[in-house]
Amino acid sequence: MKPLVAISWSGGKESCFSLYRAMLSGFQACFLLNFINRDVRKSMSHGLDQRLLVAQAEAMGIPIVQREVTWDSYEGGFKDAVAELKQKGVGGVVFGDIDLQEHRDWIERVCDELGVTPIMPLWGDEPERVLTSFVDAGFEAVVVTAKAEFFDQNWLGRKVNRRFIKELGALDIHICGEKGEYHTFVTNGPLFQKRIEITDSRQELREGYWFLDILRYEMVRK
Repeated sequence: MKPLVAISWSGGKESCFSLYRAMLSGFQACFLLNFINRDVRKSMSHGLDQRLLVAQAEAMGIPIVQREVTWDSYEGGFKDAVAELKQKGVGGVVFGDIDLQEHRDWIERVCDELGVTPIMPLWGDEPERVLTSFVDAGFEAVVVTAKAEFFDQNWLGRKVNRRFIKELGALDIHICGEKGEYHTFVTNGPLFQKRIEITDSRQELREGYWFLDILRYEMVRK
């Protein structure tokens, strides 16, 4: 019998697609596990308002657990949260990592210390195939963070589709943004009972990154 699992949840394409693949493999997803940067009151890395992550959880019908941390306290916060979820029957944690060995090393060390199983459904897959498979499965996502070194503000709000993938291929970056080149927010897909429609947003440039600050959205039943 496969264990109940939590998902290390960013709101982006890899965490969502890894959840999808884990569920297709028979795992039961019990919780989304998300961390908010206490210093800026936004999600770690992706810079999303925490309400948007709650909206995704509602759209999928999966409870979300959110914790406030700083970059210095992230590991401790992660361990505390997973230890609590273990008490609720969680035996594994799903991660969306593809090919960064240092991330895998951290995952395996921390999960070993916690006594839970690390599950990485995307690991070792060819990055462009991950992206095209995400699109072909019917997921929808938009760019919410883009490193100004590689992108201008016109990339913000771009939909992740075949044209997007083709244009990314011409850039000297990891095509899935595994090194932080860009991040996405998933708005719809086969796991969603409701679609998230962004109705108002603004663009901001902060510390070398473009951010799409989503101001308003609607939940639309499919």
